[in-house]
Amino acid sequence: MSEEYDTVAPPGAKRMKTDEFIEQKRVLYVVLEGCSLESAKIGKDYVILCSDKHANFLRKNKKDPAEYRPDILHQCLLNLLDSPLNRAGQLQVFFRTNKSVLVQVSPQCRIPRTFDRFCGLMVQLLHKLVVRAADSSQKLLTVIKNPVSNYLPVGSRKLLMSFNTEELILPNKLISPEDEAPLVVAIGGIARGKNDLNRKLVSARAVTINTSNAVPQ
Repeated sequence: MSEEYDTVAPPGAKRMKTDEFIEQKRVLYVVLEGCSLESAKIGKDYVILCSDKHANFLRKNKKDPAEYRPDILHQCLLNLLDSPLNRAGQLQVFFRTNKSVLVQVSPQCRIPRTFDRFCGLMVQLLHKLVVRAADSSQKLLTVIKNPVSNYLPVGSRKLLMSFNTEELILPNKLISPEDEAPLVVAIGGIARGKNDLNRKLVSARAVTINTSNAVPQ
């Protein structure tokens, strides 16, 4: 992949834990569901469709611009991968698009800070099905086969962030020291809609609706 996307830590930077290391520690699994991520050819180039930039194109193709919000996925990934939990090697992130494309995110992946560069990286991912580190063959973003349950631990607790439930639980109450079952948290990567990992509903109304708050610090 091109070095311009800056998806790996620069020389001398503190490296995050490897995927193999994750298997040896207690890990929080986060699944971002229903993410808006769809590419289309506009002019000579492929782009990630976005409500702000491609509203006219979307309306001409009888699509609702409000449903095209890849910026939500961008912010979620930035917050998750920058978290102390990820740097400690205790976070595994997956995301699934509204077209059912399932992606595994390496904890060493560095998401571009600017939205335009992020969209360029996502175009590469959707077309090549993998994004590798510039200085090695390590896979940073990989399209994998559905369902996501194939990659989650057996017996894990599956929790869904939602506004539509009476049970209110703060993020720091999701995991107790006595609970050894792996935890899977499903977060909608969309402005509105439903999530199919609804084993148990947990409302995030008691905290700011922000992925950085959903992940224990």
